[in-house]
Amino acid sequence: MSALVCVARIGAAHGVRGAVKLWTFTEDPFAVKRYGPLLSKDGKRQFEVATAREARDHLVATFKGVTTRDEAERLNGIELYVARDKLPATDADEYYHTDLIGLAAVTTDGDALGRVLAIHNFGAGDIIEIAPPKGTTMLLPFTNAVVPEVDIAGGRVVIALPQEVEGEDENNDPSASRPRESGDP
Repeated sequence: MSALVCVARIGAAHGVRGAVKLWTFTEDPFAVKRYGPLLSKDGKRQFEVATAREARDHLVATFKGVTTRDEAERLNGIELYVARDKLPATDADEYYHTDLIGLAAVTTDGDALGRVLAIHNFGAGDIIEIAPPKGTTMLLPFTNAVVPEVDIAGGRVVIALPQEVEGEDENNDPSASRPRESGDP
């Protein structure tokens, strides 16, 4: 089985008939219905979306076999995963986080920096977290200027270490920004 990718998180119960709030991490929120059974992180539990409707910033969904509020409340906080190979292919310069995690990070001169630990987005753009063999992790902007090459087949990302990480250059070109993770896992 391929790596699992988190596509949604179950929230609080909604109503008395087993519905829950469902936060999806897909470009199309309803894509979670097309993947078939969704798995818990450990892969031991399966969940199949029976119904889903749009709410303000989430879906209101029911799962097959969940019919009461008590059953729905016990699901709160469970993250839902799908096998990576069930997801659509990405466009050029788009990546699933799971494809980047663990890749070797090297400088433009080929010197080892460590491994990709995570990709974060705190609202101001994507950030790549590099874990060196020793010391503290590095958080760098995930832009074409800082990460000029992503070679998934070769198992590495090339990092052009910036002279200054904080602040922005006045001539910063917004088109140099790398696209976010592929939107429809």
